[in-house]
Amino acid sequence: MKWIDTRDIAIALADKFPGVDPATVRFTELRQWVMALDGFDDDPNRSGEKILEAIQAAWIEEAD
Repeated sequence: MKWIDTRDIAIALADKFPGVDPATVRFTELRQWVMALDGFDDDPNRSGEKILEAIQAAWIEEAD
């Protein structure tokens, strides 16, 4: 997975952290969790606030 794979990342996060409300996750924590996902392989420096917002929004949608 790469940073641009927001939907796949959101699904993986929802599976890995089923009891977590994604709206309460800080971006610093979200970034670390994404980089620790199995199958994630991208440059950590390529993440930014817009990408993290998109991942968080997709995760919130996935959780609903």
